[in-house]
This record gives sequence, C-alpha cells and structure tokens, in this order.
Amino acid sequence: MSVENQPLSPEGTIKRAGSDLSSGNLRGAGLMAFGQMAFIGNATLMKLVSTDLTLFQSIFLRGLFTIVVLGGFAWYRRELLPEFKRGDGLVLSLRVAGEVGAALCYFMALFNLPIANVTAIMLSVPLVITLGAALLFGETVGWRRYGAIALGFCGVLVIVRPGGEAFDVYSLWALGSMLSVAARDLATRRLSSGLPSVFVAFVTAVVVTLVSALLLPTMDWKPVTPGSLVLLVGAAGFIMLVHVSVIMAMRCGEVAFVTPFRYTLLVWAIVLGYLVFGEIPDRWTLLGGLIIVATGIYSLWRQRRSIRNV
Repeated sequence: MSVENQPLSPEGTIKRAGSDLSSGNLRGAGLMAFGQMAFIGNATLMKLVSTDLTLFQSIFLRGLFTIVVLGGFAWYRRELLPEFKRGDGLVLSLRVAGEVGAALCYFMALFNLPIANVTAIMLSVPLVITLGAALLFGETVGWRRYGAIALGFCGVLVIVRPGGEAFDVYSLWALGSMLSVAARDLATRRLSSGLPSVFVAFVTAVVVTLVSALLLPTMDWKPVTPGSLVLLVGAAGFIMLVHVSVIMAMRCGEVAFVTPFRYTLLVWAIVLGYLVFGEIPDRWTLLGGLIIVATGIYSLWRQRRSIRNV
C-alpha cells in the first residue's frame, strides 16, 4: 500500500509511527510546495493568454488538454474505473463542485487583478479550512486559534479594503474562489484512501471543462493563435501537476505540518508578477498577506501542538 493510500485518522493524519510519519510529512511538504509553484506557473500562463482569449475559452481549451493527458495516465495505471466505497460519490461531487467554483471565480479575479493581490487573498484558505473542520467535523479548536482566524480575516479586509477608494469588485471573486477552495480541500480529506488521486484529478478536470463549455456562448469566441495554444498547453501541464501534487500532499502527511507550505505561493506570485507583468504589490497587500501568513502558521502550529498532546 502506498503512502497516499493509507488510512486517515479522525484528525486527518495518517496512522503511521515514528520514521514513517516523519517521511510522510516531508513528502507532503515537498508536494505542497511544488504544487504552489506549479499553481503560479499555471496562473501566469493563463493571465498571459487572457489578452487574446476570453475567460471561458481559456478554461475550456486548457481543460481539453488536461483531460486527454490525465485520462490517458489514469487508463495506463488502470485507475480510470476505480472501486467506489460508500459515500465516495457524494464527497467527490462536493469536491468537484468546489473546484468548479474555485476555477471560475479565480480566473475572473486573476484576469482583472494583479497576481499578488489574488494570491494574498487565497492564502486565507487554511484558516477557513480550520474553521470549517471545527464547524462541520467537530474538530477541537481553542480560543487562540479562533482568535488567529479572526485576525487572518482582518488581513483579508486590509487587502480588499471594502468601501475604500482602492476597492475593486473583482476582489469579491477572489474571496469566492478562496471559499470554494476551502470547501474542495475539506471534501478531499473525506475521500476514502483507496480512491486514486489521478482519478480524482481527472474527474475534476472533466467537470470544470464541461461547465466552461456550457458558458462559452456567453462570450464571443476569439481566434485561437498558435502562441495561445502553446500557453494553454503549458498551463494544462502545470494544472495537472497542481491537482495531483496537492491531492497527494493532503493525503500523505499531517495537515498541520503540510498546509503551511501553501504559503510559498505568495513568494512565487510576487516574483513572477514582477518579472512577467511588472506588477508591484502595494504596502496594504503586503501587510494583509503577512497578517494572513502569520496567523495561518500560528493556527496550524497550535493544531499540531494540540494533536501531540492528546
């Protein structure tokens, strides 16, 4: 049995002892960091292609490439028709719905805001996951972690600045994506250990592509150039890496250990945003991002500490 397919404990950790647990944590951390790098690579290419193609065109065409490769890979590994356990169908449907909302809202925000601004808002996902796990799954969350969650949401408000002159309505799309990603990841934690990560990624890609196809008539179809196709193929490659690596990361290591490595996303967003688009985040975005990162890491540290004390 591979590490990613081992059973999960109620706390979302994998039941392993000693060196096996440490190895799973390191693997999960590496996968999460790699997934964030791939995520920004995908976002950068999709933002570049947005100058030539519409939102739904971009998602649809990228999805076609993704489906072909992931479907072929799943077929090769004989994971295209896995055995479902009781409850997997509902949980997978919830995960896919979260991914659809996340993709549509994220790219609507990304095509209209600097990468760093959207990314900083997305960094509050771990805080929302912590709150969701407490409210939905009954996981224990102390007052310190609730305080960290509240402070983290203050960081989001610093970035969005509702009611101020700098407020941009597309920030609300970023908030919608953040909530959808949190719902998706909470559902991921409830998938049975025997459901292959590649299959989950494949089904997700199929549904996102179908939804974007249904929405294509709402926007004009623009000519697809060879340059746009190259960017979309690259974006598809990156998004496949994101799907598989993040799913595996959430399933092979302790959530409290692995999740902080999601924050490497902000570093990549600032670097590529500057190098590719000449975007420099303002001081409020940086301040809000730092508040979110600090409170998120603190919350996860408290969670790890409480689990160890059980």
